[in-house]
Amino acid sequence: METKKYSSYSQIDRELEILKIEKEISYQKLVYGIKKTKESFTPQNIVSGVIGSSLNAFSGNYGTLINLAIPYVVKAVPFVSKAFPTVLKWVSKLKRGN
Repeated sequence: METKKYSSYSQIDRELEILKIEKEISYQKLVYGIKKTKESFTPQNIVSGVIGSSLNAFSGNYGTLINLAIPYVVKAVPFVSKAFPTVLKWVSKLKRGN
């Protein structure tokens, strides 16, 4: 790396301003990359990715139908998880004969 030679303070100031802007651009790119990475870790994306990658073995209409159903199943999961304790109580009562 060769040392730069400046003939005036204005050249030094200009170079420092350019470096400052380049640093800010790099920082904003990093922040944007982190934001996009966080967004990709939503439960829907994780489940879709896992199931989608496992469905590569399927071809034709069956795989397409499952891929179309994944978002609806993922949206239904919170409802199912809220209803699950009620269902468990009901099933346990059936086993005891109540």
